[in-house]
Amino acid sequence: MVHRPRYDDWSFPKGKLDPEEGERAAALREVEEETCLRVVLGPKLPDQHYTISDGQPKVVAYWAAQPAPDAEMSAFKPNDEVDDLRWVTLKEAHEKLSYQRDLEQLETFEGSSFASTPLLVVRHAHARNRKTWQSDDSERPLAADGKAQAQALVDVLKAYGVRQVVSSDSVRCVDTVLPFVNASRGGSLRLDACLSEEGAKAKPDKLTERVQRALWGHHRAALCSHRPVLPDIFKALGVDPIWLDPAGIVVIHRQDGRVLDVEHIA
Repeated sequence: MVHRPRYDDWSFPKGKLDPEEGERAAALREVEEETCLRVVLGPKLPDQHYTISDGQPKVVAYWAAQPAPDAEMSAFKPNDEVDDLRWVTLKEAHEKLSYQRDLEQLETFEGSSFASTPLLVVRHAHARNRKTWQSDDSERPLAADGKAQAQALVDVLKAYGVRQVVSSDSVRCVDTVLPFVNASRGGSLRLDACLSEEGAKAKPDKLTERVQRALWGHHRAALCSHRPVLPDIFKALGVDPIWLDPAGIVVIHRQDGRVLDVEHIA
């Protein structure tokens, strides 16, 4: 929790989006700016809706989060915006928080799957038209807007602290996740033909095995595949199919092979 001298209140870190900034990137930035703590996101929590002093409506998006592996707060120095911060137990938070809406958020957090680990299922970004592509379909590249979509995925995958990416070996999938892998520190990329359209059709058992291995994994990971393969991926995960547009993401919050929460990022 942070203490703001301007309001003399105790609340959760929060702030405003910078121009062209996504909500998840803003959440990480604001937490780090206010506490010097780098975090990675977990399950989505309910948005807060309320009216501020000038009568304008305000919406604040929240996530559960965990400190990044190398995170620490020793660099924090009291300032005009935040002059104190504390790690507290849930009981202490109930006693200290200044606003009813934060108490309600805390209760939601207590009932959430905050101790889970995310597995991201990614549909590849928009690719060149299949009908006009003359070469092998596995070599079909991203379209111009698909390259922009792939670049936009970088901040989202970073926000969830993804460390392992497993992708179809088709060019359009590899090029979707490559900007993130190149921009991340210590992230790894593995190509697996069973996630491709051809591989999933030829060896469906291999696809199921790959997906269930990811489900039981303990790393923050992402799978990148194709629209026709996604229903089989969701089936192997034991969740209802979700339609994804190009570069769409479903976040599976899992623990010990169990799906605890599902979050759709359009």
